[in-house]
Amino acid sequence: MSNAPLDVVELFRKRTRSPLRPRSSDLIQSIFPLFRRANPSDGALILGEAEQWGRDIYVIAQQKPKPENLRTKEDLAKLNHGMLTAEDHSQIVRFLRQADRSRFEGRPVSIVTLIDTYGADISMESAKYYQAFFIAFLIRDFLTIPIPTVSVIIGEGGSGGALAIQMTDKRAQFDDALYATAPPESLAAIIFRDATKVREALLISKPTAAELKELAIIDAVLPSPKLVTDTKGYAAVLSNYLEKSVKDLAKRKIETLLRVRRARAKAFGVYVEETAKKSRRWASFFLMKPLRKKAVAPPDLKTFNIAAQTLQPGVDWGVERDPATHPGEYVKCGDMSLKEGREERGCGAVLPLAEFMANHYVCPECGHTRVMGALGWINCLTDADSFKEMNRELTVHHLLHQTLLTPEYAEFITKQDLRSPFHEALVTGEATIFGLPVALAVCEFYFAGGTMGVVFGEKFFRLAEYALSKRLPLVSLCCSGGARVLEGTPALTQMVKTVNSITRLKREGLPFISVLGDPSTGGAIASYAALGDVILAEPQALVIFTGPRVMAARGFPVNEDDVRAAALCRNSRQIYDNLEFFGDIRGIHEVAPRRDLKRTIFKYLEFYRDSIATSNRYWLEY
Repeated sequence: MSNAPLDVVELFRKRTRSPLRPRSSDLIQSIFPLFRRANPSDGALILGEAEQWGRDIYVIAQQKPKPENLRTKEDLAKLNHGMLTAEDHSQIVRFLRQADRSRFEGRPVSIVTLIDTYGADISMESAKYYQAFFIAFLIRDFLTIPIPTVSVIIGEGGSGGALAIQMTDKRAQFDDALYATAPPESLAAIIFRDATKVREALLISKPTAAELKELAIIDAVLPSPKLVTDTKGYAAVLSNYLEKSVKDLAKRKIETLLRVRRARAKAFGVYVEETAKKSRRWASFFLMKPLRKKAVAPPDLKTFNIAAQTLQPGVDWGVERDPATHPGEYVKCGDMSLKEGREERGCGAVLPLAEFMANHYVCPECGHTRVMGALGWINCLTDADSFKEMNRELTVHHLLHQTLLTPEYAEFITKQDLRSPFHEALVTGEATIFGLPVALAVCEFYFAGGTMGVVFGEKFFRLAEYALSKRLPLVSLCCSGGARVLEGTPALTQMVKTVNSITRLKREGLPFISVLGDPSTGGAIASYAALGDVILAEPQALVIFTGPRVMAARGFPVNEDDVRAAALCRNSRQIYDNLEFFGDIRGIHEVAPRRDLKRTIFKYLEFYRDSIATSNRYWLEY
């Protein structure tokens, strides 16, 4: 690229998003003259093989459409702007299996991935076919596959759509490419509610190659040619990097590569070295504390005192809940939100607040549910007073890279502290469920919408370590809005960190039960929450990678009923008729109302106790 650095917005518009920028197919053709394509040539995914540098190279690439490919609406739909669908991800999973079989045949194999995408496909069709689950399983596969891997962000890296094939042994990015938790327009809409504030979003997300290398998300920055149209220039640099990386990795033992992958995944998000070292000491690592509060009303819950209302007995409440005999605060089903313009379903029943909370935020008249915070879920799923919290005081100030802890983000965290009795969006600890001890991770939706950030990932990792040390099953409750975009790409890498924790649990034979609450979206459902040995959900839980509001804003049709847990659980039946397509994915195994989830979890815990945990003395003593 030119010696004069471009402003980040100019870089984004003139280089990264240039329609004349070389696409994956152009670079593959230049670098691999004997490339054999293994999938149809009319989509956003390129799969194929080439014999080069003394090895079989398996190439996986994302491709944005070229201008000449966009002549009709049908072309646009077919090429999908380089965003991979659930079908595409299924093909990648099968392609990785093929590469692994070649290894068993004694042929030296390497995997190369080229990334240029806005993100994963956000259509309802992909969502119904478990798009988020495919992303989680691909992250797992790239962490565990016994083959050397190399990835390069050649244009744009967006969200989990890029992350699914980017976490490799060697990771590079062109200096005029950008990689972020979401496309800049989407980031601006999420952070500022204004999609035009692209500059501000880019400055917060720190998506440039130099910034990402400092954050250890990539390990090499590749120089781009002066002209963005110079395909030969890009190909020469890329070919040189790939050849060196493939040959270097070929000299290393697979056991070493796997160990380095795991170590890197554990380290994601831990940047404040002195604090990190202190907090890794076992005494503080596993320190347990009782809950400070037993019940706290949601911050946005609309309540009222009955004396101030004009209500009709027999219409607004039932005889058994006559406000005259239940003094205190009340809520009205269908009118519970303090947020203006928020539409709610509900029957209009007036309920004592204490009764509503004791019923796990479910209206006893019509069954309408409201999003529940961590305290509510702990009370719902565990025995009374059994939960002890771990790492209560751990915050972004202990871990986050100083360049990401902006004044705006610090102010945001302060506001969230006022909304929640907890200091972060994940609450972890130990509890009992009908007397059986478990390690428990619960999302706190009232803190930043339960979003995943560096503290979320670190707390989940520490809980998994605790479960391993005590030989406990791990139970998680997902209720999350996705990755915390204010932390930039390090928040995205927590998907890798949590997946790595779960793969270690499974290597050690410990059970993981994943419970999906409403909502289960974004990075959480596309990582650890999709990897449960058993996956349970409340029937109305929204289970989707990209939220409906973002989908609608991007012009995609939305039908939320199709991506509620009850519908997805019914759809899970089709998995067993098409195991080749779904691979290890089994969808949602069972749905149960909130009041029954504790008993449902216990059913599976008993099964594990009686079948595979017979050597676990610590657990069996309970």
